[in-house]
Formats: sequence, structure tokens, C-alpha cells
Amino acid sequence: MQDGKHVILCVDDDPDCLAVLRAVLEANGYLFAGAASAEEALKLYQQGEPDLLIVDLMMEEVDSGASLVKELRFLGCQAPVYMLSSVGDVLDLSMDTSELGVAGVFQKPIQPKALVATLDARLK
Repeated sequence: MQDGKHVILCVDDDPDCLAVLRAVLEANGYLFAGAASAEEALKLYQQGEPDLLIVDLMMEEVDSGASLVKELRFLGCQAPVYMLSSVGDVLDLSMDTSELGVAGVFQKPIQPKALVATLDARLK
């Protein structure tokens, strides 16, 4: 938390998706931190632990989002992590999200009202 606002680290290699997340989060009183790669996200995480993370499942590599979540957990990250995926409801069929310890999955394109409602319930 910074200046009384929750910090949300969003990780996606799609700049348009990051722009939408930034706009929605900042309009609803959250601080946005954005990373375009797993490597950049790890650096940002280590600079200041965010209150919650939203990680795209498929970035540079097909499972780089899942690998990032595993690395964050290895580093001791206790913050809730939500996956962002274009595969939506079939994600559970292709990967065991409970193994990663993720709090949930948001489907692309992101639904701003659902995102904010979930974050508000989780963080406030």
C-alpha cells in the first residue's frame, strides 16, 4: 500500500491490455504498476511488494505467466494473484490453477465492473 492506496501489479505483454487495466484501476482508487514481461514483473515485485497481482497466462512463452507465479511464490509472495487469460473457462482444463495458488481467473477482454468488484471485495 502506498499513500493509502492498494498497489496492483499487472503483467501483460499487450500494451493495450495494460492501458485498459491502468485506466480502470486508477479510476477506482488503486495504484497501477505495469510490467510487459515476467522479468520486469519480478524486478517491480522486489522493489515494492504489491497488494495484488494480475498476471497474463500467455506472454512471451505459452506458460510464462504460470512460471512467474511459481517464481513469486518461491520468493515468498503472499499477495493474491489473479490470472488473466484469453482461454477463459477452459483454463482449468488445461492447467491446475489450484496448484499455482491463484485467487481466480479473469477472462479477456477484461470486464471492468467485475474486476473492480473482485478487487474491492478482496482488498477493502
